[in-house]
Amino acid sequence: MTTHRIRVGIDVGGTFTDAVAVDATTLSLLGQVKVPTSHHHEDGVAHGIVEALDRLLQQVGRDPADVAFLAHGTTQATNALLEGDVATVGLIGIGTGPGAVLTRRLAALGRLELAPGKRLPLAYAHVADPDDTSAVRAAVEQVTAAGAEVLVATEPFAVDRPEGEQSVLEAARSAGLPMTAAHEITSLYGLHKRTRTAVVNAAILPRMLATADLVDASITKAGITAPLMVMRCDGGVMALDEMRRRPLLTVLSGPAAGVAGALMQERISEGVFLEIGGTSTDISVVRRGKVAVRHATMLGKSSYLNALDVRTVGVGGGSMVRVDLPRGDQGHEGQVRDGQVRVTAVGPRSAHIAGLPYACFADPAELRDATLATVRPMPDDPADYAVLDAAGGRYALTMTCAANALGRVPEGDFARCDQEVAKAAIAPLAAALGVDVPTAAARILDAGAEQVKSVVDRIVRDYRLDADTAVLVGGGGGAATVTPHLAVLTGMEGRIARHNEVISPIGVALALVREQIERIIPGATQEQILAVRAEAEQAVVAQGAAADGVEVEVTVDPQTSTVRAIATGATELRTQDRSHSADDAERLAAAAASLKTAPDRVRVLAGTPAHTVYGTEVRRRLRAPRHPVRVVDADGVVRLHASDAQVAATTVGAAPELLSNLVREATSYGDGGVRAPALRLLLGSRIADLSGVLEPQPLLALARSEMRDRAADEPVVAVVEVRS
Repeated sequence: MTTHRIRVGIDVGGTFTDAVAVDATTLSLLGQVKVPTSHHHEDGVAHGIVEALDRLLQQVGRDPADVAFLAHGTTQATNALLEGDVATVGLIGIGTGPGAVLTRRLAALGRLELAPGKRLPLAYAHVADPDDTSAVRAAVEQVTAAGAEVLVATEPFAVDRPEGEQSVLEAARSAGLPMTAAHEITSLYGLHKRTRTAVVNAAILPRMLATADLVDASITKAGITAPLMVMRCDGGVMALDEMRRRPLLTVLSGPAAGVAGALMQERISEGVFLEIGGTSTDISVVRRGKVAVRHATMLGKSSYLNALDVRTVGVGGGSMVRVDLPRGDQGHEGQVRDGQVRVTAVGPRSAHIAGLPYACFADPAELRDATLATVRPMPDDPADYAVLDAAGGRYALTMTCAANALGRVPEGDFARCDQEVAKAAIAPLAAALGVDVPTAAARILDAGAEQVKSVVDRIVRDYRLDADTAVLVGGGGGAATVTPHLAVLTGMEGRIARHNEVISPIGVALALVREQIERIIPGATQEQILAVRAEAEQAVVAQGAAADGVEVEVTVDPQTSTVRAIATGATELRTQDRSHSADDAERLAAAAASLKTAPDRVRVLAGTPAHTVYGTEVRRRLRAPRHPVRVVDADGVVRLHASDAQVAATTVGAAPELLSNLVREATSYGDGGVRAPALRLLLGSRIADLSGVLEPQPLLALARSEMRDRAADEPVVAVVEVRS
């Protein structure tokens, strides 16, 4: 029997460090371990990472040489900012005349509040001429005397003329401090925002460098030869050297790991991912097979950090039930007397915060003689959180209790308990409500899920998700406490991710190397657009991605003149086991279900070895018929959907002429300018998304670049959508 190599993902949380081993070929989960996060060890979190790795390899019976890929995600950078545990930044501004006025104002960044009572420690010095070595060294001495542990150089328009920032860093090198130039962190205009992003990056740099060195040394000592990767906040991973340069990219990476797991393992093409813990639910979006990313807000200010768009709701599996009290009891803790009450809310306090066990996990004997009471979990909280006072002590009534009472938590799930015990836990509340246990449990779930639903509804509108194909996928240990009930409330298809309790480390193990390059180029030519694309592609290859598998998505925003290229690639060419691939009937059924029509009304329009294109026709009164399309992969997963598209099959050799004709015919002209169609190409195992380009000539140039170095007779399928 062939033993495949493994991919290892390690997720460093605030309390526990989880590690998983995934078969590098089948992508199936082989093993998982959990160890306490080693915050207070002399080696910091690095110790817990190595301990988890050692135990994992022992569990799955593999050697360090079997590890093909190793990555970890960490909350260290996020926690450092939240707790104000950062280094003092020495900011050196450059400029004369008006430029000097702009840079001197940056000294105010020292007023940024990290945590209550803690401001960003910053020392500012100014140099007029960046080539004046003595002046630069004097500025460095000034900020180091003020306690600077890391240096940042910034100058207006350094995005276009970086020589000044580079000269300052060169002259400051003898100081022996970590350093960075603002233009190296982002190439977007906006001196204040660019510098603020660079300064926050620098503030966590020394601490992250120390951890990176410890982890790297420990992994090498353990005999791992695979390069160590680190989770980014946009759902990809980066090489350790890149993390050393831009540790800021690890901030907010916790939620990114979970949605990366859902994207890769669950193969979502359109939907909402819910990562549900004990206290809160992180809500994120997958649209057309990609995670939704936006510039993050840090320390209350917008930044140039591209991070997952995550909306957080204070409802989780451990969220406590809140009730109104009989007249005269408001504001007082104690037993709830006989009389009508109602469930008013769930959370934001959880059983963990209150220091109470979940009632549904108690022994049946411990719930004997249970009576309903209310408490304040924290001194300033209202006294309306419901608890049980029983023979075994005091217990919290939670979302998990309600979900188990209704049988919503599947067998083997992390949150599963004895349904009869859960019913017994809900019974005192049901009596106070004057209803049966199932009704009481449903009211609890209604109160919690409605809070999540309001955010899900908004995010579906914001991203205009396709109602025909969007799904709800729940991950995290509390997935079953919210997801099934929310699916009923929204009418969306809902499911719990496989191995939901370790979806985050699975996401780390399966994540792709990712890089995003942004340039502001007014009137960008096709050569300039292709250059940005090439830079992104080269960046992921330099970090270990296999060149033959790199995919690049290019977007050109005519309003801001921003050219953006996002490249992704695996560190090895994945030859996934296809022994369990879907057959023709299964793929047809998946397409028909997505198209919401009968299978006999669906036609096969085109195909490649990796994908099959299905379509149907929707007739409309007094309007031209619509032709929705679905692209289904070999596993039977819908990977692309278009509400009205034209499909053309050809070969690489004949594609340029065909695409030129298709784009010309589908390009629209109006007061808003030229709008080329949204074009996607099915090539080999890839779907090349070129829909972010609105100009016909750059679009065709990008299409040609996608097909370079491919055999002339290789099949290619174009999916073309006219933009309204």
